[in-house]
Amino acid sequence: MNAKISNLVFPFGSHLCRHPMPEMSELKRDMEKLKKHNFNLVKIQEHWMMEEPEENNYDFAVLEELIDYARKLDLGVYLGLTLQQAPFWLWEKYPDARMVGKNGLPVSYVANSTLPSDGKPGPCPDHPGVREAENRFLTKLVSVLAGYENIVIWNTWQEIGYWAEGVTGQSVCYCPYTLNFFRRYLQKKYQDLENLNRCWKTRYSDWRYISPSRHISNYFEIQTLEWNYFLENIQIANCLQRRCEIIKKVDPLKRPVFAHKGAPLIGSAADWTYARCQDFLGCSNYPAWAKGYPWDDVYSGENGKQNKHYSLLSEIYDNCVLKFDYLRSCQVEGQPVWAAEFQGGPVATGLHLGRIPSRQDIRRWIFSCLGSNLTGICFWVTRAEILPPEINGFSLLDSTGESTARFQEAGKIAAALNRFPELFSQPNLLSGQAGILIDELNYQGCRLLEKADNHLVYSIRTWHRLLWEKNIPVDFVSLTHNREKLSRYQVLILPFPLFLSEETVEILTAYVSQGGHLISGPCPGRINQYGFCPRGEILPCASKLFGVKHERLSLVKEPEAGKRWSFPERTWGEYIAPAWLTGTGPLSGEKLMPYFCLETFSCQQAQPCLKYRDKIAGTVARQEKGTAWLLGTLASYGVMAYQRQENIRALLSILSQCGVKPDYSGRLLRRRRAGKDAEAWIFTNSGKEKITEEIEIPCQAKVQDLSGDKLIKTDGKLVLTLKPLEVRILIILGGNRTKK
Repeated sequence: MNAKISNLVFPFGSHLCRHPMPEMSELKRDMEKLKKHNFNLVKIQEHWMMEEPEENNYDFAVLEELIDYARKLDLGVYLGLTLQQAPFWLWEKYPDARMVGKNGLPVSYVANSTLPSDGKPGPCPDHPGVREAENRFLTKLVSVLAGYENIVIWNTWQEIGYWAEGVTGQSVCYCPYTLNFFRRYLQKKYQDLENLNRCWKTRYSDWRYISPSRHISNYFEIQTLEWNYFLENIQIANCLQRRCEIIKKVDPLKRPVFAHKGAPLIGSAADWTYARCQDFLGCSNYPAWAKGYPWDDVYSGENGKQNKHYSLLSEIYDNCVLKFDYLRSCQVEGQPVWAAEFQGGPVATGLHLGRIPSRQDIRRWIFSCLGSNLTGICFWVTRAEILPPEINGFSLLDSTGESTARFQEAGKIAAALNRFPELFSQPNLLSGQAGILIDELNYQGCRLLEKADNHLVYSIRTWHRLLWEKNIPVDFVSLTHNREKLSRYQVLILPFPLFLSEETVEILTAYVSQGGHLISGPCPGRINQYGFCPRGEILPCASKLFGVKHERLSLVKEPEAGKRWSFPERTWGEYIAPAWLTGTGPLSGEKLMPYFCLETFSCQQAQPCLKYRDKIAGTVARQEKGTAWLLGTLASYGVMAYQRQENIRALLSILSQCGVKPDYSGRLLRRRRAGKDAEAWIFTNSGKEKITEEIEIPCQAKVQDLSGDKLIKTDGKLVLTLKPLEVRILIILGGNRTKK
């Protein structure tokens, strides 16, 4: 990590303002407040339209004045680029630079400001004129500003994506430049047209005839799968990498370059790709913007009344823990984990004004993210928004006034974190025993089948929720990017693997044969990498791995006559009634409820572990030291939907037989970050009642509460009491800190 950013200890900042900027005097006063309240970083946003109003006529005076004033205050600067907000002269010079929608028409929208979407979708980055103009501007910007040593980091894309559907009603980009790029990608992947035709079962006579589908709604075709993969993993990645290379080439101090997502895309491995296009990947975080998942129990509350506990716990879990576990997992090992935007005030969208975050909200959100390896944070924004679409929203400070309770709390936390520089500024969460596998092919395929992507995401989420609630350290693992890491994990979980390639199955077979334990959901390889259904309804190599043959697949009625995910029945007889699956063999004495579907098997080299009446609905195959478990239903749904403790116990039994054990055995949830001389123990009470527990502390260790709260000791043990939904952090200094 660059020395400049390391000197910030835990980078703790706030975005100064959104374009259009308020008066310079107001911005400077707000910077002074940030410095006074222990912030060490300020984000300043660049706007291409403002800095190059005429071609080759650059004006960086406002940026330079702000950066220089931050230098005088000893504040680091996080410089964010808004290159989608292109200047008017570029559109005039290159009329064909407009992105083209799925309907074949150019997108007419040109951003006058950063709202509604940071200038997105912007001009097409595959247009040679746009690319040359952007490269030239970026080179000039960095060469002028590089002399300010208090710039500590560059951000090349604020919330990666084009967002064209929301702004223009059309996905992009179908222009000739991007289509030709797509065809070049296919040529590189398939080598020759004959091979592509063989794999796709098509008969193209020339590459120029290949084009993505223009269906209005999602419809599965291999061309569409390849196109979606290309746009998200190749085209956007190419733009990120190009921008990073220019900055690295021009900046003599070689400061870190990153970009950030609005949120990780659960189920997709594209975030792993983006993290490798620059130094690391960040994401935004607005915990009170949305809650949970509609399939969860009590999501809608009783009679439409919000369930407060569920909503606040969702802010902790879905919008902090799950989000940043995913983000930290996608990084190259040792790279930072940044909340590039973090909610500072009420969410405001037009006249819909959200609740004002309390001190407790700010603390709960930040501490929960710290438990998922957060190493840097930047609030959005310092002073209330002045543009009507986000009217007076999001900010730590109100539109007037010197301070707020949430601003003071953020400053207090900043001071506390910077007392332990080595511990919180580095990614040091203890690695997981369990890995949840992420397969980009499966994600791209599932998104083209009705509700399949919902089931993939919910399966991933409920497995992760189970492991979090049971204090079992867990990572997400990309099959494309983390192959060398698979052997680190005692168990790998393969949720709903509807699309599988033979290459993926070979990788998993090698993992199991070397002593690993694999737990798979139903339908492994029901569709192959080219979008075809293999005979036998399971990929042959998957059949060999799990030691089974497919027998039958049925849809299962939801418990309690629910309709959360079920398709409307066409006529009759499409669903079987929900009935307990009974454990046998290694799961004798256990039972679980099936969810969504039930697949049954005939065993070849596998042993039954679950039965549906006289049918086999779960198996385990033993290969040398490893095991491959195949569950014929989405059993993890019972963690959050139509909750069943029986499902939880059965899944924990499988994990235990795979050698996975909790890191902590109390009722509180605990995460651990381990530095050289200290550890941070992050405790969460996710329940509805106060919890008091005795915490065993390593011998001769000293303990501090990060927030300065008083600690109680009895008989050499720490007595810790947490109110419902409270999060506390203990700092363990010295002593024997091994595997407590």
